[in-house]
Amino acid sequence: MTLFYARMLEFSRLVFVAAVLSFATSASTTNVASANTVPQDDSAESLSGNYLAGLVAGLSKDTAVAAFYYAEALKEDPKSGELIERTFVTLLAEGQMTDALKLAERIAKQEPGNEIARLALGVRGIKTRQYAQARTYLNKGGRGRAADLTATLLSAWTLVGSKEFRRAMETIDRLKGEETFSVFRNLHGGLIANISGRHEISDVMLSQAYATGSNTLRVTDLYGRYLAQRGNRDQAKKVYADFKKLMPRHPLVLDQIKALEEGKALEPPVDTAASGAAEVLYSLGAAGNGEGDELASLIYLRLSLWLDPTNAMAIMMLGEVYERMGQLGSANEVYDLVPINSSFRYNSELQVALNLEQLGRSEDSVKQLNSLISHARGLDAYSALGNVYRSRKEFEAAGKAYSDAIALIGQADSSHWSLFYARGISYERTKQWPKAEADFRKALELWPDQPLVLNYLGYSWIDQGINLEEGFKMLKRAVELRPKDGYIVDSVGWAYYRLGKYEESLEYMEKAVSLKPSDPVINDHLGDVYWRLGRKLEAGFQWNHARDLKPEPEDLQKILDKIEKGLPDDTTSASGG
Repeated sequence: MTLFYARMLEFSRLVFVAAVLSFATSASTTNVASANTVPQDDSAESLSGNYLAGLVAGLSKDTAVAAFYYAEALKEDPKSGELIERTFVTLLAEGQMTDALKLAERIAKQEPGNEIARLALGVRGIKTRQYAQARTYLNKGGRGRAADLTATLLSAWTLVGSKEFRRAMETIDRLKGEETFSVFRNLHGGLIANISGRHEISDVMLSQAYATGSNTLRVTDLYGRYLAQRGNRDQAKKVYADFKKLMPRHPLVLDQIKALEEGKALEPPVDTAASGAAEVLYSLGAAGNGEGDELASLIYLRLSLWLDPTNAMAIMMLGEVYERMGQLGSANEVYDLVPINSSFRYNSELQVALNLEQLGRSEDSVKQLNSLISHARGLDAYSALGNVYRSRKEFEAAGKAYSDAIALIGQADSSHWSLFYARGISYERTKQWPKAEADFRKALELWPDQPLVLNYLGYSWIDQGINLEEGFKMLKRAVELRPKDGYIVDSVGWAYYRLGKYEESLEYMEKAVSLKPSDPVINDHLGDVYWRLGRKLEAGFQWNHARDLKPEPEDLQKILDKIEKGLPDDTTSASGG
């Protein structure tokens, strides 16, 4: 997470996440991949039935279904404060603004300090250009509002809507002295100064915001568009080019650079009070998603898109939140909202295809990916197709798809390491080691210290009994780079095991299990180490645990054999499971 988003997140929680959590505490961390189908005419027969159905949907983080059942329950008990709030929160999270705002009005009357209701009503005031009313909702509450980042920024944008630019800047200046909030003050102060024509101020504030958030795409894009608007096209191109070094193939960055090179105009960064307020809400929604505050993120992003429905970056972020919640059907519905002419449209269609695969619609997934291959960015579709085949363990087909992608590269750069790595895995799994090794070496040439490649190549060498010194060096480096990656730690431990160095292996294996306690392979490996060290009761426990963790079918039989018979005598240094 960038410093910019870390700062945004700090306050996103202070504003109203506590209120959201009063609803979300019933939600588990269960990640359920569902089609997210809202029932039609399928309400339960009783108030308690609908309430419980809504509660169960909440446990699966299925806000669409939860909203349906809570709304049905509310029809039976329209005065229940708890039902009103649960229904309101889920409707708001699903973007059903008309019904959500009716409930927000009721909540605000009964509970004037309710953060979420006041925020929703304040945003409604911005959308309907009732700016004074919006400020009334945003500024209500019993605590000092100067410290309330969301209310301060949104209130400033309402003053922009009222053409009170001086007061808007004074409101932004309330954040002065708060180091944590400086990036917000500079970014939104600069955008407001730009709209009001005070460019001597906007130049300074936006450059300061960029200096802090230059590794954040949204800050980069807003600053680049501002520079282009001011006629500084060469400087704008440099801003995008510098970000391209971080993400060489990002479609928005490539499109903006191309537009600048062709002399085309870029869209202005922010030109209305509504679009400015939408930026505030988008930033906070993106921050919440980065730290797992999914329900709060949904609300911020839905409100942002209500103000600015064409913000493709916000749409993509909303889809990503649904994916994190396991609601892939809802994610795909959101991705379909990305405008056809957006830089993100191709990415959204790729993501829909990948989600279709996870939803069990394999034929539709492959069909969509094949339809995208003829696009100018067909490389990404081939890569995605390879990932789909690899997830199915169809490694020969995966290798061909990756090869088709690589054929389109031209001059490979650091962004292409993953293609060679993925094809290397496909070759290794189809017993084509020389080709696999060449691809792993190529991936490391493109990204010399990539820990996943170091791990895979280093372990493969040791497993084959070749290049032992170099292999161990790679594994140790991978662990240095990712000391909390249980799979990499397991690789080092297993490498020691394969060489018969069981005491050395034990340290790494026990650490690996502590990092990935629910992985069947790692638990199986630890059982093998215990057995070789004569700790047979502990070995049996680990193997039984590995069995219960649902290992792959080909591994399960080996585990069952070990539970029954143990391991054979250690006759070579490369023995084991």
